[in-house]
Amino acid sequence: MKVVLAGAYGNLGADIFKTLLKEGHEVVAADMMERDLGVEGNFTYRKINVQDPTTLTGLCDGADIVITTVGLTKTSAEVTNYQIDYQGNLNILEEAKRAGVKHFTYISVLKADKAPKVPMLHAKYLFEEELKKSGIPYTIHRPTGYFYDIVKVFRPMIEKGEVTLLGNNPVHANVISTEDFAAFIVAHMTDENKMYNVGGKETYSYEEIAKLCFAAAGKEPVIKRAPAFLFDVLAFVNKLKKNGKEAILRFSKWTLTEEMVGDTVCGEMSFKQYIEDSFRK
Repeated sequence: MKVVLAGAYGNLGADIFKTLLKEGHEVVAADMMERDLGVEGNFTYRKINVQDPTTLTGLCDGADIVITTVGLTKTSAEVTNYQIDYQGNLNILEEAKRAGVKHFTYISVLKADKAPKVPMLHAKYLFEEELKKSGIPYTIHRPTGYFYDIVKVFRPMIEKGEVTLLGNNPVHANVISTEDFAAFIVAHMTDENKMYNVGGKETYSYEEIAKLCFAAAGKEPVIKRAPAFLFDVLAFVNKLKKNGKEAILRFSKWTLTEEMVGDTVCGEMSFKQYIEDSFRK
């Protein structure tokens, strides 16, 4: 099949890209910039800017499936999640409709519909609703989070010798590797009008994750707790500064205080082993 993959050179996108090629699909790898992934197979690169619909013209012509991982995942004072996660994906969807694409797969986030004050989630939920109304058969994946993201958050605190968690209640997550998730996405890319809350095979509390990180780093665990409302204060201050950090802070608070356990468990990779390997490097 011919698959348009938007966000093909991001962390998750790259693993979906590799999986599609491994399984013999033709891929249109669409992104703002190309990077060397060492891949071989039947693919073409298409430079796009999802904010500019003219760069999407003809993108989906002849395609059977569109998969989009497009989303704003870093601090930006220039663009918002509503411009990228919502409107950007809506622009892709409109081009897919024009081209008569048979199926559309979207990568969202677990509980995207439960956080209207968290732009990184709410923008995705708004697009989910547009996709459902589009008339194109769809699959929506709501992952709990990724191995690399959690380690990225914890590593600086581990290096300083102290981890600070939010609130007093234990919060759990069963994050998944991007490799395992990519395989699941490709395996289910023709499922019709389905939504999956996807997580990995191991569930840990954030305190347990912190202890695993300390152990992997060869350090004694030092874990403190702070009131969750402090992130609301920080978010408000950064909103006034208009530096783009508000969205990240609200998302961070959400993920550290909400149960993020997906009921569709898949994959074989171990998060515990990933942590050990990451700190060994």
